[in-house]
Formats: sequence, C-alpha cells, structure tokens
Amino acid sequence: MVARIEPARRRHGIPSPAVDSAPVLALLLLLLSWLAPARAGDGPTEVTVWHAYRGEERAALEQLLDAYGAAHPELRIVPLAVPYDSYFSKLEAAAPRGNGPDLFIAAHERIGAWQATGLVEPFPAGEDTSDLHPATVRALTYDDRLQGLPLAYKCLALFWNRDLIDHPPATTDELVAMLPGLTGDKRFGLVYVHTDAYFHAPWMHGFGGGVFDASDVEGHGKVALDQPGNAAALAFVLDLQDRGFLPEEPTSALVTDLFNEGRAAMVISGPWFLGEIGSQVHFGVAALPTVSATGQPAAPYLTVEGAFVSAYAKHASAARDLARYLAAPEAARVRAVQGRQAVTSQIAAADPAIATDPILSAFRTQLDAAVPMPSVPEMAATWEPQARALRRVTRHALTPEAAAKAAQQEYDIVSRPPPPATSPVPYLVVTGLALLGALGWFGPQVWRARRAVLQWRFAYAYVAPAALSMFALVVVPFVLGAAVSLFAYRDGQFTFVGLANFANIIFARDWPLTSPLSFWFTLAVTVLWTVSNVFLHVSIGLVLAMILREPWLRVRGVYRVLLILPWAVPNYITALIWKGMFHRQFGAINGFLEWIGVGTVSWFSQFSTAFAANLVTNTWLGFPFMMVVTLGALQSIPRDLEQAAEVDGANAWQRFRHVTLPLLAPALLPAVILGSVWTFNMFNIIYLVSGGEPDGSTEILISEAYRWAFTRGHRYGYASAYAVLIFFVLLGYSRLMNKVSGQKVL
Repeated sequence: MVARIEPARRRHGIPSPAVDSAPVLALLLLLLSWLAPARAGDGPTEVTVWHAYRGEERAALEQLLDAYGAAHPELRIVPLAVPYDSYFSKLEAAAPRGNGPDLFIAAHERIGAWQATGLVEPFPAGEDTSDLHPATVRALTYDDRLQGLPLAYKCLALFWNRDLIDHPPATTDELVAMLPGLTGDKRFGLVYVHTDAYFHAPWMHGFGGGVFDASDVEGHGKVALDQPGNAAALAFVLDLQDRGFLPEEPTSALVTDLFNEGRAAMVISGPWFLGEIGSQVHFGVAALPTVSATGQPAAPYLTVEGAFVSAYAKHASAARDLARYLAAPEAARVRAVQGRQAVTSQIAAADPAIATDPILSAFRTQLDAAVPMPSVPEMAATWEPQARALRRVTRHALTPEAAAKAAQQEYDIVSRPPPPATSPVPYLVVTGLALLGALGWFGPQVWRARRAVLQWRFAYAYVAPAALSMFALVVVPFVLGAAVSLFAYRDGQFTFVGLANFANIIFARDWPLTSPLSFWFTLAVTVLWTVSNVFLHVSIGLVLAMILREPWLRVRGVYRVLLILPWAVPNYITALIWKGMFHRQFGAINGFLEWIGVGTVSWFSQFSTAFAANLVTNTWLGFPFMMVVTLGALQSIPRDLEQAAEVDGANAWQRFRHVTLPLLAPALLPAVILGSVWTFNMFNIIYLVSGGEPDGSTEILISEAYRWAFTRGHRYGYASAYAVLIFFVLLGYSRLMNKVSGQKVL
C-alpha cells in the first residue's frame, strides 16, 4: 500500500497569521539535507531488512539485528516489519524501483517467480550449508543455485488434547480406530480444514500422490493432479466425513473453537496454531501418522523462511554477511529459545534447551517427512483445482476419481499458453488518430471559450484540485488497467497480444458457454444478482419508510436508528457473521430449521441455496440505504395531496401508485442506479459468504476477475479485460437508466 500525503490547502480570504521563521528554516535545512546526495564517509552504511514477523519472533530478530549492528559500527541496520497480507506485493513493487530492502526474510514458495523477474541475487557457489538441514537447503535451491539461506521452517503437525486421549496415533488405522469413541454430540476426534488443499497435502503425499508427476522430484515437470494416489486420498477424507469423524464446512475459526472448548481431540495445524490455543488446554504436538495403506508417512508441505539478498540491493555484500549471521548456530539459538522458531541449524537444534522442548522436537521429527513446497510458477495455478476437487468430493458432487480428473482438466485450461504476440503498431496508430481527433474536436472549443475561462479563472482554480485528483485517482488507473488488458502475463513478462484477451472472453474460448467459469454465464448470474438485490432493497426500504413516516408509530426515532445499523456495520463483518449463521452443523439458521422440524440445509452445496444465502446477506446490508433515501424524499411530499386523493375516493394502493410513487421517482431512480452499480460490484459478499460455491456458479464478474488475477496463474491481462468489460456494461446501464430517469422526471 502506498503512503498518501495530503497537501495542505490554503484557505482564501482569511488573513495569514504571523509565522515564526525558525521552524521554517529548520524544515528547509532538513529537506535540503535529505535531497543532497550522500557522500562516501558521511556515515555508516545502511542495510535495510524487511520481514513479516510479529510478537516473539519479531523481538528475537530485532535483538539479533541490534547485536549485529553494535558489533559492526560501520553498518546501520534498519529493520522494517511489513504486514504479511501485503508483504509480497510491496516487495515485488518496491524492490525494482530502488525502494526495497537489501535483505528480506520470506517464505520460499515464490522463488521461481522471483527468479523469473530477477528479484533475488543467488548466493555464490560453494556456500557453506553443512550446518543447515538438507531438506531446507533443497527448498531454497532453484535451478541448481542457492537462492537464500534457510532460517526457520514451518509445516503441519498433529496437535492432541492430553485430557481426551492418552497418546497420538502412529498410523491411520490406529487413528480411525480411535475416532468413534471421540465423536458424537457435536464432538469430533479429528478437526482440520479438510477442504483446503494445503491441509489435505499430508494425505495426498501419504497415499502416494502429488501435484507433479511422480518421476519429477524437483517439481519442474508436468502437473498431474489425476494421479491414483490423489484419488485415494480424496476417498480417505470422504470416508472420514461420511462417518461423522470430521465437521462439515470447516473453517480455521471453527477448528480453534472446537479445540479450545474440548470438543476436538486432535487438530492438524502448524506452528501458528500455538498462539490460538487457550491456556486451559493441556495439549501435545506429534508427527502426523503413517498411512497404513501405503506404509508412507503423511507428509505435509514444508515451508522454509529464508534470508534473501535483493538483486536491487545497494549493499549486497553487507546484506549477504548479515544473512550468514542470522543463519549461524548462535543466532539460531536465540531465535529458537526466545522467538520459538523451528530453526534450520542442526547445531542449534541439538542444544539441550531446544532438543528437549516437546513442541520444537515434534516439529523437528515432522521435518524429516515433510515435502518442500514446490516453488515453480506452475504451482500457483494448482491450488484452486485441488480445492475444487476436495469440495466436490465432500459434498458428493463427484466421485474421488472423477474429481481428480476434473481438477487436471481445469488446470490444463487455466495453464494454456498465452495468446501469440502481435505487433502494437496498428494499435498505436489507431490510438494516435483517436487522440488527434479528440484534440481537433476539443481544441477549438477551448480556444473559443478562452475568454470565459479567463473571466471565471478563480472558479476554475477552485475546482482544479478536485479535477486533478479525479484525473490521478480515476482516469490514470483506468487507462493503465485498460492498457494491461492488451498484454498477457507469463513468467514475470508482459507480452503484447492486442485484443486476444477480449476475444477469448467474449467467444468463450477457454470454457463452454454453459460453464460457471465462462463470461456469459457469470454475466447472467451477475444480472440476476443485481436485479434480485435491487428489487428487494427498494421494496423493503420503501415499505419500511412508508411505515416509519406514519405519526401513529411511537418511538419512530429508535426504529430508524436500529434499522440503519445493518448499513453502518462494515459489510465484511456482516458477511462473516452471516457465513457462520449459514453453517450446516453449527449455524443458527440450520439450528432454527432443525428446531421447527424442517431439517438442516447444506446451503453452499447447490446454486439455488448458495445464491439465496448471498442474496439474504446483501439484502440485509442494502435495504437501509433505500429506506433512508425514501424517508428523505417522503418529507417533501405534502400530505394534502394524498388526503385530496382520498377524498376523491382513491384507496391506499391507488394513492400510493398515482400520487406518492411518481413524486418519489426523482429521488428514488438515482438511488436505484447507484445501488445497482454497488450491487453489481459487491465483491465482499460473494467472496466471504459463498466463496463462489458450488464450483464457481455463484461468482459475479468482479469476483471472477479477482480469481483470474490471483488464483489462476496470475493472468493479469485476462483479469484486466474482465474489468474493462465490466466498465462498459455498467456504462451502458447507467446511460440507459439516466435516459429512463430523465423521461420519468419530465
């Protein structure tokens, strides 16, 4: 996120107070010193370190950086903690522009993309890694070069409640034998987010499956999601769920609540789960069990946090030495003992204070069976097909074998080669002619209006800041986004492809027209979504406003405040609350339906119920706005008109239809247009409530554009083309509604 600096605005017509010149001179001197180029010998060499640590990990790291800076007075170490959610986007945007770090600490999964874009400077050949665990070194090795030094690692393990079971299971047969006695009355023997591909990976590897072809140990070969081992792992999870051993529709929050409340005997999670466990829980950590059917251990993905030297570092040599210091045994001991990290240094891990730690030793045992997360760019496009396969199996939409094949087919379509490159010359010629035409049309008008502009120059000066802001914040981003739609992004490179992205979308070359992932299917769902929501918003808002204006209603002010609250609460909070209320096993709505004898509903297993869940949530959010607009408009309608109509014999409906509604139209129609645009682009509700389920059928255009940009191989050009099409759809709708509104008003 880019920091924003708001310029001070001078107030015209108010005398300026006396100004002390000393602070102003001091500020000017400070600005000049900042702008002046640094000279050799002016001060210590500054080494910037980026990380995303918090809590104990951050304190341990900063203690080590302070100690290193004290031992090297010629250096000035500047740590910067960047929020994890925006860490990679900031890093990849800032580093090439010279604003990034010299050294950064990050997980290794994006090494392939970083190498493609030239972001990382590999360590020299022959770097001493004898003290570092071999699996972590392999994870940070790409194209036979060591990209960074491993500092710590994270992987899944088995957390177990010592008050509920005596010992963790060693095999899956033992696990399945234990589960019946631990399950029942909304209690579960095993809980984890089993519909997430990352948490499913241990079973996938344990049953002999994987993401890449089994012969490709480095993960550079063909993606093979339809392996027999993958189908066997899906069948294993389905069996656990159908026997009631796993909760349905699991979330990380649900997992934490069940374990802390003593309703889950075992949980599969990572080191981050330690900070979520309540102090009252007596727990232990163990390695995941061996899969009895294959004799192979359940192998989670291994994520290694490494120290990487930026290819744009101003002081690469100093950053490299600092990375070696952080990976050394002495620093690793501090990070393990004080930061509670699972360190990669084998000497530090053998220290009695670390080796006897039951939690760190359990993760150390799990490390030997973990599979390093593939860092090739192809891996990013496999997560969504894997997750779809899991959800299809667990809701009985497909068999495990069919779901694995469908996942492979989806990956093959998403990972198709980009359109062929084309010459930009014709496009540049057309753009130039369009600009000349616009200049030829606009220039003479400006020349003819020059006297009026000079006459009203102060008025133009007042609106100039707003106009410039709109140009910078709206026009420029739109033009740049539209330009990106003419390119294809692959392996860190943008290739000009012209209108190929638009052709692929409009002519449905990637998906059949009836597929939930096609543009036209999504457009139809978006139109249905918008029309349904706006109709309910206006209807409910209108009815409530008509009731709230009646003088016989007491404490009307209280009702108005209460009915505005759904609109005042941030919509993402409301979306998450409704998401929980629609949960199949623990949701309040299903609890009510079960209480009245209707039975529970799996809300997100079919289109109709998932769409209804989204619709109810957004209706709750949207009707207060229409109610407030209608209430305001009703204040301007004289009651005499309605009373006169009543005297003439008009009933209540006729008075509303022929008197009230026409007078409301001038205020209501613009609100309908605005509400339609908001609803058309209501990303939060779709993303947080249904997540597009089932199989993307409840996605709308804006959420589908997001998927193409961030979960399907980073097809930024394709996503930008979606955004441009959304703009023109809304532009056409707005023009049509403005024309209708003008006719209605006249």
